[in-house]
Amino acid sequence: MELRDDEIAALGTKGFFVRDTFLGRERASSVHAEARQRAQTGGLKPAGIRRGADRTEDTTVRGDFITWVVPGPDTALGSLWQSFAELGEALSTGAYLGLGRFDLQLAHYPGGGARYVRHRDAFPGQSNRRVTAIYYANPDWQPEHGGLLRLYLDDGTLEVAPILDRVVVFLSERLEHEVLPAYAPRLALTAWYYGRDAA
Repeated sequence: MELRDDEIAALGTKGFFVRDTFLGRERASSVHAEARQRAQTGGLKPAGIRRGADRTEDTTVRGDFITWVVPGPDTALGSLWQSFAELGEALSTGAYLGLGRFDLQLAHYPGGGARYVRHRDAFPGQSNRRVTAIYYANPDWQPEHGGLLRLYLDDGTLEVAPILDRVVVFLSERLEHEVLPAYAPRLALTAWYYGRDAA
């Protein structure tokens, strides 16, 4: 996997880029089917906010259900994990970001106005998340379904539709973002990349 020159430039100047057709239609459909099955079998847990002893659940802040994805043979999500690994290598090589390990999370917003309020994935000065990459697995998304990703940029905001096989990549420390209320089921898989020196 290689980054295009315009993607590298956008990441440096704006802090993000969007790529459609990340996996191709066939693989994307398989990811959707497997992610939907996981969501429907009840294996996901309500997402919390904050960590450790401060962790709490507040659906007015964050209303999705989550699980972690690990590499696995012969599964669509395992194949997606590998594509995220290749993306991390491409970001390190093409954009000189020096990325190391990453975590991959499946999030299911059940509809009914579930959202995730404005936040940042990392904070300056800490050895934590450096890049966020969000992959969408929603083949039948329509505007009335909501659930757009709103990015807060230097010159305003940008809203990105969560359509099938689209990936949004942004600098975790730089961009605040939110998930607008979703009125239909919404599936997303998010990879958070850490620096090579992160524990």
